[in-house]
Amino acid sequence: MNAELSRRAALHAALADPVRLAITDTLCTGDAAPSELGERLGLRSNLIAHHLRVLEEAGLLTRSRSEADHRRVYIRLLPEALTALVPTSLLRAPRVVFVCTRNSSRSPLAAALWQHRSTIPAASAGTRPGERVHAGAVRAARRHRLFLDAERTAHVHDVVRDDDLVVAVCDSAHEELPRTRERLHWSVPDPVHTGTDEAFEDAFAQLSDRIERLAPAVHPEGTP
Repeated sequence: MNAELSRRAALHAALADPVRLAITDTLCTGDAAPSELGERLGLRSNLIAHHLRVLEEAGLLTRSRSEADHRRVYIRLLPEALTALVPTSLLRAPRVVFVCTRNSSRSPLAAALWQHRSTIPAASAGTRPGERVHAGAVRAARRHRLFLDAERTAHVHDVVRDDDLVVAVCDSAHEELPRTRERLHWSVPDPVHTGTDEAFEDAFAQLSDRIERLAPAVHPEGTP
């Protein structure tokens, strides 16, 4: 038996459990802390830890520490494992709003990428918005032939509506938004911390990959 068949068999074995399949479906569109997964799925922490360990050993998951609260760890589904794991359920929303802390790099880049990829409208906002979009984000967008308005930032309270699909693209925003506000969470490192073009390109690539996966699953409200 060749190595590729063995690898595929291990993936199928790891997913041959309803709980682990529910975990992968949840992580297809956003990252989550183990405690958040436990709350969503109604499972005790020891059971969540067991199932996450099985999925991680199969190469389906990776962990990253929160940039905001270093005690927190977020679980992410690895992109290369996603081809056969896209959930069949669809998300319905009239608009997608991407949120980060300062609304100066990740969220405006995500909104620009989304508008290029989907016909569903997009916007961006910050939990503590800065005065302007970071020059590194503007340069990254320009390199990919996207436009960012450097003068425009906004607060979530002025942008987000009840029926929006909210995507928190940083750990701080995810942890600051009210727990009652349903949202997706993408743990994308802040490129402003280093400020290099390489950091902004890496953030752009991560956002682009996630948007490519999410866009086909989001349909306008009222469509069959």
